[in-house]
Amino acid sequence: MSEDKKDLGDKAKDAFDDAKESAKKAAEEAKESAGEFKEEAKKTAQEFREGLNTAGGDNKKILAGILGILFGSLGIHKFILGYNKEGVILLAITLIGYATTCIVVGAFFFWIPGLIGLIEGIIYLTKSDEEFYNTYQVGKKPWF
Repeated sequence: MSEDKKDLGDKAKDAFDDAKESAKKAAEEAKESAGEFKEEAKKTAQEFREGLNTAGGDNKKILAGILGILFGSLGIHKFILGYNKEGVILLAITLIGYATTCIVVGAFFFWIPGLIGLIEGIIYLTKSDEEFYNTYQVGKKPWF
């Protein structure tokens, strides 16, 4: 009977050693996988950071589009995109239109910048993000 117990004890010890060895292998594999995951995460974060830097982090398509539709005659959408000269032109034409409203010509000066803003706002919102960015932020196309 002691012989059976010894065999059973040896079997348990062997099973324990096998389990211990399997756990070590699993831990090593998990450590390798975690290291690979860490490297991939760093790489992805770096790519995201580079993309953000090249994009400037300031794609203002929706803001410029909505402001162009609502306040296009004031040129606010131009100022948002960094086109200060064009924004001042729209604002000046609108102010001249307000000042000369008593003359029929003033209504015309007031109406044209609003129409320009409306058209540009719709164009901004209908372009894809990439197309908008390349056209108006990288390419610096000031009108339409």
